[in-house]
Amino acid sequence: MNETEAIGYQYILFDLTAGIARITLNRPDKLNSFNEAMHAELRDAIARTAAAKARVLVLTGAGRGFCAGQDLADRNMSDGATPVDLGHTIETLYRPLVLALRALPMPVICAVNGVAAGAGANIALACDIVIAARSASFIQAFCKLGLVPDAGGTWSIPRQIGTARAMGLALLGDKLPAQQAADWGLIWKCVNDEQLVAEVGKLALHFSTAPTRGLARTKQAIYASSGNTLAQQLDMERDFQRELGGSHDYREGVAAFMAKRSPSFTGE
Repeated sequence: MNETEAIGYQYILFDLTAGIARITLNRPDKLNSFNEAMHAELRDAIARTAAAKARVLVLTGAGRGFCAGQDLADRNMSDGATPVDLGHTIETLYRPLVLALRALPMPVICAVNGVAAGAGANIALACDIVIAARSASFIQAFCKLGLVPDAGGTWSIPRQIGTARAMGLALLGDKLPAQQAADWGLIWKCVNDEQLVAEVGKLALHFSTAPTRGLARTKQAIYASSGNTLAQQLDMERDFQRELGGSHDYREGVAAFMAKRSPSFTGE
């Protein structure tokens, strides 16, 4: 994939070049907090990424933060106003966003360049590989508003770091520094701030020439494992290997290994 595509959005930046899609949340004056318009733009960009058969997606934020979660100013909370149906917000905005990220048939890298709070933290954690700058942090701020962690936080965090740590983060709302998040296994890696762009770029370039179809099935299998029995997981592995064994990339991988050369994967 050699084409370059850039779409004009109001609240995000989108670029697709040589198989690498990049989405940047772009409300830096609001710490990239979500309003409905940004949700719509982000869903559209994710759909474009899937339709273009990109090989990898990089998600990050503009300015000094990744995402502060929901923009509370986007709602009328004044006395006498009609109560906000937060369930509707989850159903129509955050649920589809998390599921769309998880369903993308390619690796999704999240580059956390600053604070990731509330739904912003959990959107980051919905990505496949999270790399954070050392100055970044993760905050489950919901308890300070009398709410429950959403955007998949109550599902993903206990599975990644265990119940005790998940409970502490959710009930106290303390800031979790990026290095500690990496030490706990909540994210893949913490790097020095000045290394973040280069580290993410190197990883994106790697995935842009990787066997994308096989990586997509790997994602699917790992995410399915928490709800499967061992027998069901073995069946899934069998089915995926049967499918992938007939792929171009498998034949190319074996041929390259036997010839002691670098493989040339197409992603198919």
